[in-house]
Amino acid sequence: MPHHLARGLLVLAALSLSGCAGFSPDSGMTTVSELTSQSINKDVAFVRTAEGVDAVDGRTRQLLSRTLTADTAVQIALLNNKGLQAAYNELALAETDLVEQSLPPNPVFALSRITGNGASEIEHQVVGDILALATLPFRSDIARDRFHQAQLRAALATLRLAADVRRAYWRAVAGNEMVVLLTDAKATAETTAQLAVKLGETGSLNKLDQAREQVFYAETTADLANARQTAASARERLARLMGLWDGGLDFRLPNALPPLPRRPLALPSIEADAVAHRIDLQIARLELTALAKSLNLTEATRFVTLFDLAGISRRTQDPEGPPFRERGFDVQFQIPIFDGGEVRVRQAAETYNFAFNRLTERAVNVRSEARDAYRVYRSTYDIASHYQREIIPLRKIITEEMQLRFSSMQVDIFALLAEARERLASLRGAIDARQRFFLAQSDLQTAVNGGGAASGGDNSTTIAAAAPAAGGH
Repeated sequence: MPHHLARGLLVLAALSLSGCAGFSPDSGMTTVSELTSQSINKDVAFVRTAEGVDAVDGRTRQLLSRTLTADTAVQIALLNNKGLQAAYNELALAETDLVEQSLPPNPVFALSRITGNGASEIEHQVVGDILALATLPFRSDIARDRFHQAQLRAALATLRLAADVRRAYWRAVAGNEMVVLLTDAKATAETTAQLAVKLGETGSLNKLDQAREQVFYAETTADLANARQTAASARERLARLMGLWDGGLDFRLPNALPPLPRRPLALPSIEADAVAHRIDLQIARLELTALAKSLNLTEATRFVTLFDLAGISRRTQDPEGPPFRERGFDVQFQIPIFDGGEVRVRQAAETYNFAFNRLTERAVNVRSEARDAYRVYRSTYDIASHYQREIIPLRKIITEEMQLRFSSMQVDIFALLAEARERLASLRGAIDARQRFFLAQSDLQTAVNGGGAASGGDNSTTIAAAAPAAGGH
């Protein structure tokens, strides 16, 4: 092969190698950590070593040693959830694609030997893909955008897990509070039912009133069983999201939801914040950028899709004369007679237009989702606050007054019990209202920062639907 051709290929390859990407120490996790810490302020870890596993196990046991809060549940999930670790594995795979796309194509070395009638011919060829070398900087730039997309997808998976954990946590705690309330209500209903039976035996209570007390006890028993099942399922979902094995299933949860904050958040610029911070929008923007670069590259190479250059060195041994050597080169390129690249350009253009329209649709939806999430947040706060400030205090006054009247024999025991049933319905409504508020609070954070909708396994049914309010007896 001529020396100038070999040197040319080597120089071109060296220039291409100067822009090659290498593997990062953390597989791009620093960017993921920075993106998620702005929203949830929690530690994330890509566990790939035995030491890392031991560190995560120790941190998990430490967090599980005390009663869980929503924040500690999220932190355990971010360290321990294997599905999230699989998302980080996908990020590491995306980095391998980046490194692969930034490397120039390997040259092909071919050796052939032909003999016959005492003569022999040995040929060497070194073939290089010149088109691939020439377009390497553009393809590498596109690969970097794709890798950044993968980092954003990993951050999105992290935020989605955090949002799902918070939803599961509030449902589990609300389930515990409902079980406690209905356990007390069942004990009262049981006592009332027994009293009704005794009064019925003495003829002091008719069958209609006896049946009313009996059915209240029966319905409360069924409601308690239903509430226990709902609470157990919510707890199991929380355990799954936290990635707990058998040894961690005895974690402790509060028996009641926390009180409402003193005042709701005021977010006048929530639409602008959502458009600026939503990670799914950032992914769509990067996709559009990468497709634009890909479209430009396709248009630039529409007529030439194959351009190989080969250096040839041939040595011929002839028995009738001295051996001689031949050198030259071979060029292969495609002639665009039938396909001038119009199909590839049209496909790239339509793919870009598709992504543009999807991005625009996503931006419109993000603004709407942010507005709706804030409206739901404010309305659930107002409803829960109404229960807390108005309904429950009034129910307490009514209960105290009924007890005073019962003590002075102005009302009988059954009037007092009827009021207790109505108070139970109000308490159940208050629990459900507070649960809805904390779920709306989690959804509000998701609407601003991203994290997606609740996963398919998340049951959006509230505890009020699982345990119908008692009343009307």
